Amino acid sequence: MSKKPAVRVNEQIKAKTVRLISVDGKQIGIVPIAEALLAAKQKNLDLVEVSPNAEHPVCRIMDYGKLRYNKTKKSKTKTRTSHLKEIKIRPLIAEHDVEVKIKNIRRFLLQGDKVRVHMVFRGRERSHTDLGLTLLKEIIKKIEDIGIVEVAPKMEARDMSMLIVPK
Repeated sequence: MSKKPAVRVNEQIKAKTVRLISVDGKQIGIVPIAEALLAAKQKNLDLVEVSPNAEHPVCRIMDYGKLRYNKTKKSKTKTRTSHLKEIKIRPLIAEHDVEVKIKNIRRFLLQGDKVRVHMVFRGRERSHTDLGLTLLKEIIKKIEDIGIVEVAPKMEARDMSMLIVPK
């Protein structure tokens, strides 16, 4: 089984008369297919069937290769899915280490990924959850220009986490 092209081009158009649209988007009118093909060939472009279901199929003079390229380019940008990245930190983390974590969070957000910041409390750290909360609020302030907090910092068993999504 061969796959039919989604768009008919040049000699693939079967209609006897077509509604022709020029390169700049102006409607020329209803013309015979031979005349439309000749007009497209004179401009070194293709005759592309835009709307095949009309009484007179609508055809446009354009570069079909460019149209195909733009369609594939548009579909590739749509297929980029957002992944969930996770950053783990401790409440007594050094200042430089926090900066490195923030740099990674910014990179993930700029790539379009969601980021879960996971604060892990161990031992006596569990009694000082306020330190973890202030650290997470500091992180929020530093990335608020490119990210939005979707799930605010909250305690989950021994951990505190929040979810940040790109703007």
